Amino acid sequence: MYRKNIILNNWGKLIASSMLTAIICSILALSLKHFTEFFEETVFHFVEQRNTWLFILLPTIGTTAIYFLRKYLFQGRKNKGITEIYKTLYARREHLPLFKVASHYINGFLTVVFGGSTGVEVSTVVASATVGNAMYQRKIAAKKYKIELICAAVTAGVGVLFVNPMVGFLFSMEVIHRGWTKTKIIACSIAAVVSLCIILLFNEQSMFQVAVNHWSYNAIPFMLLLSILAAFLAVYFTFMAIKVKSFFGNINNNFVRVNLGAITVGLFIFAIPALYGDSYHGLKEVLHAGTISWGMLILVVLLKPIAASLTLGAGGDGGVFAPSIVAGGFLGLLVCYLGNTFFGLDLVPINFLVIGAAVALSAAIFAPWTAAILACSLAPNAFVLIGPLVICCFISWQLAKKILPYNVYTYEFHR
Repeated sequence: MYRKNIILNNWGKLIASSMLTAIICSILALSLKHFTEFFEETVFHFVEQRNTWLFILLPTIGTTAIYFLRKYLFQGRKNKGITEIYKTLYARREHLPLFKVASHYINGFLTVVFGGSTGVEVSTVVASATVGNAMYQRKIAAKKYKIELICAAVTAGVGVLFVNPMVGFLFSMEVIHRGWTKTKIIACSIAAVVSLCIILLFNEQSMFQVAVNHWSYNAIPFMLLLSILAAFLAVYFTFMAIKVKSFFGNINNNFVRVNLGAITVGLFIFAIPALYGDSYHGLKEVLHAGTISWGMLILVVLLKPIAASLTLGAGGDGGVFAPSIVAGGFLGLLVCYLGNTFFGLDLVPINFLVIGAAVALSAAIFAPWTAAILACSLAPNAFVLIGPLVICCFISWQLAKKILPYNVYTYEFHR
């Protein structure tokens, strides 16, 4: 009876800790998402209407601010993205210091608002994981529940970002800590329910407001082609991220490193404004415009990974999450226009945007279920595509895995 009471007490503490962690992380993710969206759009439209030459300087302003914040406010301590979470999970004595909540929140915000070509997803993930780790260190729950609380935190943060608690749940299971345990499922399920309540409370909407209505079997060959191309795109992205990081790592002069990367990104943005920030606005504009040159689509697909890699190399905060979704979305539109123009088909652009985003993300982070379910939350009624999404995500994931054994998240941690 005594042992049973201890177990029940531990489970009760785990449930309470998971709920509190999820509330904090949901609010954190919601605020970062909306603050960043608002100021990103405000700054972008201000520069677009006043003087587009300022696009060249904006990334420098953001990365320079991050550099001085890191040097003076955060005492020279660097952010290393999701690999920090792996280290604290697999080396139990290591912890995510609490300053990383503010560090990733502020740096992610500054990076995207000033045009750095990434997104706030990875910043949200690490900041949320830090909250979960802090909750564990307070010893509210049993000492063995570190993994559970970190995964619950990430579940809530990612769930709110993509307006789908299942995305956060699967991301925690597939990417943050692979494997299923009873306590982990309970903690992440509670976090998913909390994030759902926040989503409903604040009436969060899908990223794209163009509904998915149907898909045709005639589209299957082009969906399969898109899956294959996305696998190579993910490998290309991983290769660029590693090479650019290595190149910038060999530059000892901080002024040169920050400005070389940031100004190059600024030049990209000046030439192609769709590369600004997370680039979700660029995808929306192309989708609603209905027409765009082939050359421009190809350039965005090829340059978005380079711009993201340069942003990170210069010292910006972020990762491959948003760039993979965006590059994949543009690749999907490219394949759609290919089918419609040269084969006389009636392929639906929103369908291929959604599938392209999913297969590129699946191949980049080696998480097919997360990518497939995430894609279903990008547009209203996108669950109509669940069959093709799952199949295509597994194809792109397996092909990318055969070409490149490590994804960009885990490369540094495992090498």
